[in-house]
Amino acid sequence: MQRSTLYRALAVTVTAVVAATGAHLIAGRGTASAQPWPGSAEQFTLAADKSGHRWASAASATITPGVQTNTQGARQCTANYTFTDDAGNVYLGQAAHCAGTGIGDLKDPDGCTADSLPLGTAVTFNRGGLLMLFPGEVVGTGQLVYSSWQAMRQDGEQDHNACTYNDFALVKVAPEDVGKVNPSVPYWGGPVDINTTGTGIGDRVYGYGNSGLRFGIAELSPRIGQTKVDGLATAGWTHALTTPMPGIPGDSGSAFLDRTGCALGTLSTLGIGVPIVNNIGDMSHELAYARAHSGISGLSLVLGTEPFNPNH
Repeated sequence: MQRSTLYRALAVTVTAVVAATGAHLIAGRGTASAQPWPGSAEQFTLAADKSGHRWASAASATITPGVQTNTQGARQCTANYTFTDDAGNVYLGQAAHCAGTGIGDLKDPDGCTADSLPLGTAVTFNRGGLLMLFPGEVVGTGQLVYSSWQAMRQDGEQDHNACTYNDFALVKVAPEDVGKVNPSVPYWGGPVDINTTGTGIGDRVYGYGNSGLRFGIAELSPRIGQTKVDGLATAGWTHALTTPMPGIPGDSGSAFLDRTGCALGTLSTLGIGVPIVNNIGDMSHELAYARAHSGISGLSLVLGTEPFNPNH
């Protein structure tokens, strides 16, 4: 099969799976400028050893960034980063659309109008799941305590970029499972900070997706990609990138690190084209919005216990 034919076939296949699972799709969304991105000025991070928690070792932890999340009645996704607050609670991030109740507008998903399961919905952390067909092994439990979609609807958000790209939720880890958590991104290590300056064309990025469509083949989870130029029109809310094997349904919400190991964003959308483009929500914007609208005091991203290593 010629490469162009293969790409077209893959695009059709991904489109069909997206429609079936409710993952988000953006068609033909481009970038506008090669100028550096101004980013967000706010950084909210906490070193793992300053968090007041005794984290499980990276080798033994069963709940980490990259673990599968299964939101009751919705869909399987991939957790991104670990968070804590002033009260000592521990959270894992996922995409807000992981608790969505419908496919929505596949061309231009709008989190300000989309329906979502309510806060308090049960979420499990799983291994070896196959989307919603087979949940796999449950390694921990939690509940949905923040959704950018719900927050934006409640507050009447009018910013088009926020409505389109602010796709972030928090799952509070059950107290009895906190001892199973390590905040490091598998395989790559980190994050070492939050990226607040955006990306340039061709910058390397590092992701870790855990879609059940990969049938548990761990070697397929780490991904290296290259960014496109950040578009000024999106005001820093999103970054577009390409990878040899694009993010697929089940990878939604997964973490991407920039070339220095900083938390860059969370996988949100698929853009069908040649090549296939993924869009990730900007972590600094999503976290700043969550701090302002979640009611969670002192919400902070916990840095990894393991050093960032892009040279595997």
